[in-house]
Amino acid sequence: MLVGVGDDASVVRCNGVCVTSVDAMVDGVHFRLGEGLAGPAEIGRRALAGALSDLAAMGADPGEAYIVLALPPGFSERRALELIRGALALAGETHTTIAGGDVVASPTLTVSVTAVGWAANHEDLVLRSGARAGDLVGVTGTLGAPAAALAVTEGSLQGGDAGALPPVGRRALERSRSPIPRLREGRILAENGAHAMIDLSDGLASDAARLAEAGGVRLAIELAALPLGPDVEEVAARLGIPPWRLAASGGEDYELLFCVDPSAREQLQEQLGAPGAAGVSWIGGVLVGPPGVELRDERGDAVTLEGYEHRW
Repeated sequence: MLVGVGDDASVVRCNGVCVTSVDAMVDGVHFRLGEGLAGPAEIGRRALAGALSDLAAMGADPGEAYIVLALPPGFSERRALELIRGALALAGETHTTIAGGDVVASPTLTVSVTAVGWAANHEDLVLRSGARAGDLVGVTGTLGAPAAALAVTEGSLQGGDAGALPPVGRRALERSRSPIPRLREGRILAENGAHAMIDLSDGLASDAARLAEAGGVRLAIELAALPLGPDVEEVAARLGIPPWRLAASGGEDYELLFCVDPSAREQLQEQLGAPGAAGVSWIGGVLVGPPGVELRDERGDAVTLEGYEHRW
């Protein structure tokens, strides 16, 4: 970056092609300020993570981020700085430069992030639309912890004391408070020829359908093969539902769902399983057929699921 915060605009040196993502989080829609997952620092981190996760899903290198804070009456300077510090912490971890932004008054707390990434060539990027019949379907990391944490913080698992957080759910809550955009994994997948990729922000069930529609293919996914995040099995047992329901229909996992030729499996298994990487699970395949997703439970029965919808 040549010119940063403090001038009328930032100036950066271009490198190949520019990849830009814009993401916004609104109090009452994407979070509830002060409840469970949503202290100011967590909101700042999650807002930046959402935008960077889109760059990861294309295999781009992170560059700069621009943050607009729309602050409601009574939102103090101390809390605003705490929010920015949460974003700055993630920026440091991901080698992203906070290059500018704005602060405005608003009836509702809103955090809008524009994240800019870079790649040497357009051909180096992975789109949603490239899945091919015969591809394997894989996913990084683990799924379902944010959904499990939401069940806990909404009170589904709380006892007589509505403010008491039960032991089950604490690890899921910690995972949800510190989302990790899979930038390293996205670059590994791009370098190993992934045909299509999407980040799981709205839940695997919904995002897999988007990948299938974009590529005009049919994804067959085995729900029992989904990798489960911390506390997911325990929370699901208390709710009386199969754990894959939390893993497939919860939002904000920020893992990468991808389609790749079977010949890349061994290499990806090694690289994504290396120390510091997220790991990989193989959860299905790409079929010829009407565009869409087939979700099968452990008995092989078809299941209908939807991802998490952020509601007004």
